[in-house]
Amino acid sequence: MNAPDKNILTEPPVPDSIKLHPAWFRLISQRDWYDTKSQHCQNWYKRLKLTQVTLAVLIPATSLLPSECAKWAASIAGVLIAVLEATQQMNQYSTLWVTYRATAERLKHEQYLFLSNAGPYKGLAQVDRLTALAERVEEHVSTEHANWFNETRRTVSTKVESKD
Repeated sequence: MNAPDKNILTEPPVPDSIKLHPAWFRLISQRDWYDTKSQHCQNWYKRLKLTQVTLAVLIPATSLLPSECAKWAASIAGVLIAVLEATQQMNQYSTLWVTYRATAERLKHEQYLFLSNAGPYKGLAQVDRLTALAERVEEHVSTEHANWFNETRRTVSTKVESKD
């Protein structure tokens, strides 16, 4: 088996004149932020769900314990399952994982369109391409933020209505 080629680029080369532009900096910083947050939410979601499933699977096994211990073990496992699910619902790890991943991928798509002089960047001078990049990146980030705000507001109002 061959060792991986150390000369393979993970990112396409970017001219210094573009790297130093605020629009490029914003694109890369936001792409990396959404990528990191998506991974964070994915990890937490999977940890919480795996722990819940493990506890749920162990509940029937508690019947093998002495009756007093079985009662306590099953009760504690049930309580922990509920707390873990409440944590997941409050923090919305599942929803944020998918939303953040989608935004990171849109920003990555934007990056490659820009570098390829394709799509909305085709035929534009560099200064116009960078202006278009800035506008499109802000549009993606603003859209994601507005969606997050609306989802948060909807979740809070649903919880308030259910208490009434």
